[in-house]
Amino acid sequence: MYSDLELRLQEAAGVFNGIEILALVFLLVLASETVWDRFTGYRQSLSETGANLIIGLVYGLLERTAYGLILVIAVFLAEPFALWDLPRNGLTWVLAIVVADLTYYWMHRCEHRVRLFWTYHSVHHSSPEFNFTTALRLAWTEALFEWMFFIPMVIVGFDPVQVIAGLAVVVAYQSWIHTEKVRRLGWLESILNTPSHHRVHHGSNPEYLDKNYGGILIVWDRLFGTYTPERAKVVYGITDPLNTSNPITINFRDFIRLGTDALNAPSFAQSLKVLMKPPGWTPTRNTAFPADQSDTQLQSPAGSSQGEHHDEH
Repeated sequence: MYSDLELRLQEAAGVFNGIEILALVFLLVLASETVWDRFTGYRQSLSETGANLIIGLVYGLLERTAYGLILVIAVFLAEPFALWDLPRNGLTWVLAIVVADLTYYWMHRCEHRVRLFWTYHSVHHSSPEFNFTTALRLAWTEALFEWMFFIPMVIVGFDPVQVIAGLAVVVAYQSWIHTEKVRRLGWLESILNTPSHHRVHHGSNPEYLDKNYGGILIVWDRLFGTYTPERAKVVYGITDPLNTSNPITINFRDFIRLGTDALNAPSFAQSLKVLMKPPGWTPTRNTAFPADQSDTQLQSPAGSSQGEHHDEH
């Protein structure tokens, strides 16, 4: 089962090498955008840019280990339980990318609707600016959680290397959509996730909260009812701003808040709900009501239930 692992990695080498080349091109474009924005006065301060670069550098170092961990877990724990053994050919490579994109959609949706996951994902959304460096603003802890969403692909029968490569393609695609420089792309807007769609996703406007989760394809959002087009001017960031460019605070503020809220919950069951309910949900200590009626929800800026919109984005 594992004897051909080196062969499988060699088959995927073209995909990973291609991503590395695109990453270099992206960094050149990122540097050009930063210089241009600074020259034109579009970016008055470079504090957010600096924070994004530092966070991205540390994430890049951790990513090498994290993806290795994903591979080991997928191969040595999940692959023996695969229901089928799908062949590694052109069709399954394309299918792996499409299924990885669908899996990414649901993972991304969970990261907004489950507070434990939002706690790390909020790092990516916390900047009040939106440019190519924002794509680098990825939580240092996210790889500790995200691998679990892709194990079902291995169980179905996809080769673990294909799964990792498919995820890498989905993530790499999204680098270029973090920009205000590209407006609308015509008919492509109905199929692909574009800068316009992703600007909406990063908006803290009430009408933009929890929308446009797609990685490569926007069709998943259209299919599952989470699509919203860009109309009003986007206000970037989260509704509870950090007001700091300190990378440590950016990565760990919400973990501290989560831990505090879970420890202060009136019961173990309520502590679990703090972890698994949407961001903004809070337990009540009022014991005058039955347990199944004692949960309360905060109100979003729009005045709707937090079951629909959370208080951070």
